[in-house]
Amino acid sequence: AYDIGLHGVVYQVNKWDPKQFDWDKKLADADYVGPTCQYCHMRGGHHNVQRFGTVYTSMGMSMADRGAPIWKEKRDRWTSVCDDCHSPRFAKENLQAMDESVKDAGLKYRETFKIAADLVKDGV
Repeated sequence: AYDIGLHGVVYQVNKWDPKQFDWDKKLADADYVGPTCQYCHMRGGHHNVQRFGTVYTSMGMSMADRGAPIWKEKRDRWTSVCDDCHSPRFAKENLQAMDESVKDAGLKYRETFKIAADLVKDGV
């Protein structure tokens, strides 16, 4: 998702330009033209990528309880990362759109496996 999103495209186009991405700088001192995966997920030099994720990977996106207290805590933390460059409103609206996409993808994923399971039952 990152590679085809705006942030990933900016990175792919500019990653070899030392004026845009100075890899000799510490991550905390980075002033890149766009965020890398590390900028958001390892913010402030933390190596716990899950700290700045919206769910724990063991939960799976489709199993995340978006009403759980940890969800709000993680969402607020994530919004604070987006706030480095964007407005809080922009961050919240885009994270909500991401949630909707994840729900849609989860439905399509389950539909696909149901079709495949039915084909196996039919001997295909």
